[in-house]
Amino acid sequence: MSENNTTVQGQLDEARKALKNGNFNKAENILWVIVNSNAKTLGLESVSKHEQLVECQKNSIMELGQLYHDQKNTEKLLKLISSARDIMKNAFAKSKTTRVIKDLIDFVDDLGTDNATDLTIQVTKESIEWAIEQKRTFLRQSLQVRLSGLYYKKKSHQNALTLINKLVKEFRKLDDKSSLVEVQLLEAKTYFQLKNFAKARASLTSARTSANAIYCPSNIQAELDFMSGILHAEDKDFKTAYSYFYESFENYQIHESSEKNDALLIRVLKCMLLCKIMLGSIDEVNKILKNKNCTEYVGNKEIDAMKAVSVAHSHRSLKELEDCLKTYNKELTQDVIIRSHLSDLYDSLFEQNLLKLIEPYSCIEISHICSIIGLPKNVIESKLSNMILDKVFYGVLDQGNGYLIVYDEPKKDETYDLSLDIIGQMSHVIDLLYDKASSLD
Repeated sequence: MSENNTTVQGQLDEARKALKNGNFNKAENILWVIVNSNAKTLGLESVSKHEQLVECQKNSIMELGQLYHDQKNTEKLLKLISSARDIMKNAFAKSKTTRVIKDLIDFVDDLGTDNATDLTIQVTKESIEWAIEQKRTFLRQSLQVRLSGLYYKKKSHQNALTLINKLVKEFRKLDDKSSLVEVQLLEAKTYFQLKNFAKARASLTSARTSANAIYCPSNIQAELDFMSGILHAEDKDFKTAYSYFYESFENYQIHESSEKNDALLIRVLKCMLLCKIMLGSIDEVNKILKNKNCTEYVGNKEIDAMKAVSVAHSHRSLKELEDCLKTYNKELTQDVIIRSHLSDLYDSLFEQNLLKLIEPYSCIEISHICSIIGLPKNVIESKLSNMILDKVFYGVLDQGNGYLIVYDEPKKDETYDLSLDIIGQMSHVIDLLYDKASSLD
């Protein structure tokens, strides 16, 4: 150690000063010196001085991680994680090691590069192997939970489920309810993405049961409510879905405002508005947005998109809804939940417009329908064909002449059903008589 800096803390202060002044190379070199320091070499025999060194090393590792993250220096960040694991395995307490490794993995995940998720998976796998070698069960389990979440994020659902199934069994044996809630919730999300709604509901029910047995943090409770709302919306039970989304919104509001939390609140609010739109309660959309808890989000482009959809729906205008989807394409199509239900809303509104238009006619020009609705001829013809096949109405497309011929709904002949019923009853009577005759013989 240099004479000018008789303590490791002095070196750390000098590194921070260099960082503040923008002298990153000097700061990096000093921080690495601290990270590679050894208590015996420095003559720090007392417990208190050893703990001070460990604390300084921890801070140095984190500040190096932050520096490489800010510079987006992936290579040096990965090297730091590998070196940090070797340094911490003997000197650091297990709880401190766990915290540092998780934070360093967060730095990789937040790099914002195209391959950030792949790199995070790679680092997490390496850290899991290290945890197994060091027999650090808690760290290994928490990293495996993280890895299953990364698989889910990357849409590698089968890999996620394989890992989740192992963790569920392990946490059940340990009776670790808090970890079990987190894993079962992730399992429900994964099954939902795979369109296996029955298993998604079963996993969510298990997660709620586990959550009821412990104190459940508000952010986890918010996620449980949000997932419940999504599944009820999938069943077209938008009234119940809204109540769950509302509960989720309130739970998220407990947390301090941050970029991530605000994004979650906006997503839940969008789903609340979607439920009211799907229920046809357009007036309530404005009431929700006038609520004091929601006013700060008015003016956000995501919320403006939902307002525009509600206005288009209130006017029953397919053209306006088409314009909304073009103007707010990113806001309305990136979210899978919103996109799915808006697709249903579009189809429903399309059918209602067409049925209302063709109702007075027995024969109508397709070009006339196009001019009124404001959509291309091929789109109108395709939709009319599907409606005829689905027996929404009875008719035929005369594409040669450009006409739609509409028929009255055929009346059901009750005589046919009655005749079949009589024949069935007679057959049953004959069978009984035959059985009776056989017994007499």
